[in-house]
Amino acid sequence: MFQIAWFSAKLFFKGKLFRDPVYFIKQIAIATIIGSLVLVSLALIKLPLLLAVATSSLLTGIMMPFLFKDFKMQ
Repeated sequence: MFQIAWFSAKLFFKGKLFRDPVYFIKQIAIATIIGSLVLVSLALIKLPLLLAVATSSLLTGIMMPFLFKDFKMQ
């Protein structure tokens, strides 16, 4: 299992893991921005931090399959 992770990491840093790395970075940025906005907005309405983090993480995790539905690896 560690060999698979090591091999994937080497391919990632060589730029040979994804077919379109710009698409991958764009989708990660979208998810990060939306998750951060949800977290900050929930914190601003004085929700307990534990609940705000849990809700933001859940929403971001739910978004990932939709953001990466067209994701291709080499």
